[in-house]
Amino acid sequence: MSSAAQDYLDQLQGKTVAVVGIGVSNTPLINMLVRAGIKVTACDKRGREEFGGQAEALESLGVTLRLGSGYLDQLEEEVIFRTPGLRPDVPQLLAAKERGAVITSEMEAFFEVCPCKIIAVTGSDGKTTTTTIIAGLLKAAGHTVYVGGNIGKPLLPDAAGMEMEDIAVVELSSFQLMTMGRSPDVGVITNLAPNHLDVHLDMEEYVSAKENIIRFQDGDGVAVLNDDNPITQSFEGRVPGRLVRFSCQRELSQGVFLKDSAIWVADETGSREVLPLADILLPGGHNVENYMAAIGAVNGLVPDQVIREFAASFQGVEHRIELVRTLRGVKYYNDSIASSPSRTAAGLRCFRDKVILIAGGYDKHIPFDDLGSEIVDHVKLLVLTGDTAPKLRTAVEGAPGYQPGGLEIVETDDFQEAVLTAHCRAERGDVVLLSPACASFDKFKNFMERGNVFKTIIRGLD
Repeated sequence: MSSAAQDYLDQLQGKTVAVVGIGVSNTPLINMLVRAGIKVTACDKRGREEFGGQAEALESLGVTLRLGSGYLDQLEEEVIFRTPGLRPDVPQLLAAKERGAVITSEMEAFFEVCPCKIIAVTGSDGKTTTTTIIAGLLKAAGHTVYVGGNIGKPLLPDAAGMEMEDIAVVELSSFQLMTMGRSPDVGVITNLAPNHLDVHLDMEEYVSAKENIIRFQDGDGVAVLNDDNPITQSFEGRVPGRLVRFSCQRELSQGVFLKDSAIWVADETGSREVLPLADILLPGGHNVENYMAAIGAVNGLVPDQVIREFAASFQGVEHRIELVRTLRGVKYYNDSIASSPSRTAAGLRCFRDKVILIAGGYDKHIPFDDLGSEIVDHVKLLVLTGDTAPKLRTAVEGAPGYQPGGLEIVETDDFQEAVLTAHCRAERGDVVLLSPACASFDKFKNFMERGNVFKTIIRGLD
């Protein structure tokens, strides 16, 4: 075990610890703490009946459970691990902090004990794909890589086995970043646009959380920023270490940019072509940006030839413009990850001809005005479902260029009916695209479940 990880666990010995949220990120954390002999109370707003056998399994390990609506009412522990989905300013956490409790999280603890280089990625769109590309490039170049964070795997339990020469590649959400007091060695921000305004107080808080990925770097840190995005561009003057910009719109004297239908890099060694766009298997201009961000992060760690070979074979990440099936000349794509208007707009631009779009879902209080124009330009039939269907309809019907009768809009509250409506109306040569522009929580646990239900329906067609 690395000395930092062991020291961290040693510091927790004899203290009472609460873990708030018994989910994907915190369950391995609970197990790690229990194995180290630490007394743990696990708190979750869900009732016992929703856990099934997991509740008994945790109690058999000696974990005390505090479940249900009052799960935060007795936070008297000395150390409290907050789940990313819980705001740090809820009264119970503030009261615990006032009493002297240490409020932390799995990711904050990992940053404290990780013995190796950390490359972290955030942004409104493209986080997971960019994280996956970075990790894939590093692995292809022979590095030992640990991938985790918001992408679905906690890394704190793995820290004990990491070596100094390894590399951790981490996806970070705004919720994870809100309370971070450390920044990674390399911080990547793909882009920023309004998102998660149902949880954040306002756009200012959301942007400030994202900036934490570079805010605490020292002079050796690297910040990889999208020079075409006004918000990320505004960070450039506050970068503590080395700035690496990437741009699809202009040639850069230092950074990653497009030139002659290829991605180029300009650094201290000069300017060179790294990746012809024709070699990128993933469709869409947004994936070109994802590659540019990734190349900025791994420049000097991965040979250019490895980058070209990887790009020619990498098919993407599940639920991200994923071709599910071609049936009687109709292509069905699953883009369930598109939980924001900007992500859906990027997905629509991947296709040359107008598509049949299935959209709508949980309301994150993000405006749809710009998406309305994109839908008018790129959609032939719009099938709306979920809580936001009326708001999406209003945005489309109010968009410049909208003609009643030109773009047909169908609404149905039932998700399966929406998918079957799109299928029944599709003709040979059409594309049916699930790209909701909204979160999934009105009908599904998460975007993965939504995408899997869509795929099951499509694969069951005959």
